[in-house]
Amino acid sequence: MNSNAFRMPAAALLATGAVALLTAPPALATGGGPTGREGKAGAVVLRADLDVALLNTAHVPLKTELNEVSAPETARKTALTVTLDGVEGGKAVSVLRADVSNSKATADDRRAEAEASLVNAEVHVPGLPLLSLIQVEKVSSKAVCEAGRNPEASANALGAVTVFGEKVTLSVGGPTKVEVPKVGTVTLELSGTRTTSTTAAAAALRLKVAVNPLDLNVARVDGEIVLAEAHCESPKAPGPGPSAKSDVKPQAVAPAAAGTTAPAAGRANLAETGGGSLTPYAVGGGVLLLGAGAGALVVARRGRAS
Repeated sequence: MNSNAFRMPAAALLATGAVALLTAPPALATGGGPTGREGKAGAVVLRADLDVALLNTAHVPLKTELNEVSAPETARKTALTVTLDGVEGGKAVSVLRADVSNSKATADDRRAEAEASLVNAEVHVPGLPLLSLIQVEKVSSKAVCEAGRNPEASANALGAVTVFGEKVTLSVGGPTKVEVPKVGTVTLELSGTRTTSTTAAAAALRLKVAVNPLDLNVARVDGEIVLAEAHCESPKAPGPGPSAKSDVKPQAVAPAAAGTTAPAAGRANLAETGGGSLTPYAVGGGVLLLGAGAGALVVARRGRAS
């Protein structure tokens, strides 16, 4: 009685464990996060690279990027200032005034896009606090880089453009030069764009500045100012994935020798599937069965002895 009481649960336990082990599929690891193929995008409403020469022969560099963003960021401001020590009596130099100034950039593994715009904007340089270098009603630029397509760039300057207080007509065919006696020279390039197979860039206005105001301790201002600039880089194309490989390897069948009988079809199929992907699980199940059977036998013998 004791022997049967131990053997039946042990047999049932082993059968259940073997079936569970052999039928449970292997766990698959899944991962997330960035793919490393994301595109790039950036925008800025004003970029200035100026050299300010003072009357005492000193030089003060003015390098600034206002409302600069990189994907995925946005910026919106209405008043931007840059302070230069020793220029205009140490007061803040208001480089840009605008009713609206926007810069936006977004990027993922399918598309990268950037845009910048200014509405009713005035640009000032040191030494000319009352006279604006340039006034524009609206300027904008946009760059789009989409996976599998050619990048695109566009820029616009809409409405009136005023330089040193005088309204000017910009030329699409080339730069426009504005010269004011005893004030300076400004060369304007309208709507510059550039594209390659993977990148795009656009700038609504690019100004070459040479101003000699001789006012407020400023002798000369030289350099470049860019309004509403956007650029992007296309997402990287996905690389080739790992090639699928079969778990079952073909096995060569030796020709039957004379006077021998070829193995039956069932035996041949059994031999071919012996190296399949479930082999480790079958072996593990066999080991588990063997260990559990030995344990059950020991328990049964102890029951008999008692």
